[in-house]
Amino acid sequence: MPVPSAEFKRALKKLSDKEKEALLLRAARRDAELYDTLCYELLPDITTETVFEQASDQIHELFAVGATGRLLNRSLTKALGKATKEVARARRITKDKRLEVDLNLYTLRHIFDNYTGQFESMYAGFYTGTARLAARTAQLVLNNLHEDLWLEYKAEIDEFLQQLHARAKSRSLKFELPRELVLPE
Repeated sequence: MPVPSAEFKRALKKLSDKEKEALLLRAARRDAELYDTLCYELLPDITTETVFEQASDQIHELFAVGATGRLLNRSLTKALGKATKEVARARRITKDKRLEVDLNLYTLRHIFDNYTGQFESMYAGFYTGTARLAARTAQLVLNNLHEDLWLEYKAEIDEFLQQLHARAKSRSLKFELPRELVLPE
């Protein structure tokens, strides 16, 4: 992202309100994420809950439509990658780190409720992606959320981590998967 120069800022200040509006509308038409960010910032009925609902619906759709076919494990791996990008997009729109954790947990819940049978596949991509998401979510909770919220997420994250460690593939991961969400004393 380029940093606006002082000259750019001066030129922007010289524009009339009508010219600024036209410029902003043109930019919003070209960039869907900018449009969503502006809607979140400007419209009172677009809240963090609304963004959560839209993103969770999109994640559900990715797994429902994208996870089909002969090579289900590969389809699930692609759907997980797209779901991770959707979570990042929602966080960029709202700048809310708790929303990112909640959407990651929504994705993990969906996976553990519907697709754990694919962890036993000979292909490790889906299992590895799910393990990375669980480890990242545990780190996000500890690094980005207030300590009063840690206990709220601990039980669910610990359950996901235990289920992942119960699989034989957990020993062949190329990164360290925590056994539980370790809260500092």
